[in-house]
Amino acid sequence: MSFTSKNSSLTPLYRIGAVSQTTGIPVTTLRIWETRYGAFSPVKTPGKQRLYEEQDVSKALLLKQLSQSGHAISAIAHLELATLRRLSSQAQPLSHSGQPTPQVASVAVVGLSLANRMESQKFVLSLQQNRIQLSEVWADLAAASSAELHTPAQVLLIKVNTLNAQVHAAIQLLMRKHQFAQTIVIYHFAAEAVVQAMKFSGCMVRREPISDSELAELLQSVLFVDPARAQEFGTSGAVITSRKYSEATLSRVAGISTNVLCECPRHVAELITQLASFEEYSQDCLNNSAEDAHLHAYLASISGSARVLFENALEKIAQLEGIDLREGKS
Repeated sequence: MSFTSKNSSLTPLYRIGAVSQTTGIPVTTLRIWETRYGAFSPVKTPGKQRLYEEQDVSKALLLKQLSQSGHAISAIAHLELATLRRLSSQAQPLSHSGQPTPQVASVAVVGLSLANRMESQKFVLSLQQNRIQLSEVWADLAAASSAELHTPAQVLLIKVNTLNAQVHAAIQLLMRKHQFAQTIVIYHFAAEAVVQAMKFSGCMVRREPISDSELAELLQSVLFVDPARAQEFGTSGAVITSRKYSEATLSRVAGISTNVLCECPRHVAELITQLASFEEYSQDCLNNSAEDAHLHAYLASISGSARVLFENALEKIAQLEGIDLREGKS
């Protein structure tokens, strides 16, 4: 059960039992970490009830992970969240062959509650063989817009309650500032026009509620099935990049007369449009059908990787033919 801080109507507070249930850490252990090692400084009610903030939940999850990997709680309990996350990212899990599992994707997260979900053991297990590393975690868009990205991130994952024109503009600024390969936005309320505008700007947009397994499949839908082949697809890391060209640009290219004796520009532009449409269709199916989520995540990743290949091909054709692929060009 959560409460609200007296200082801010937007800051939830949790009883120790709720923290224990969320993190899987016994209440007695949380109390020992607090009283003996100074890990937390919870708010105390007049009745001496402990109330924990969202960042305390984040810290508890990280302390649990690090202590299970061999760190002494006495040595890490006093560390800041950012330091704990760096330590956690350095712990490479081993594959069955005994070799470190390849890093799948680094993710920057906006929203502490969303970060807590992704750091839970349940969510880690839902990713199966893939691995997600949280490179940065910001409380909200305001904090993200004024902060620097200390560790490069391939995916930006955002949780907002209301998606409106102002939020859309703030997200676009953040995307341009850090050049993420993919941006995924999860929201509660939004006008359809804003959702469509977000999609046209290259974002993947999903409405709550979304379960841990659905979120895991959504993230995996932007990852290649075989991360070792990422270089073959010409992408950064193993992440399928968002669309490079709008429908307007592709339509313009398809209608250009060229000097070559074939119609490659038109065919390639049309293929990109078709692949992008099927990619979005598969992602929508992923969101609407939990039973076949893994299949639709696979189809989305295959169509997305093929789209990237043809976008690279279009760039080569454009260079040869002197076609300007920038938006708004005629």
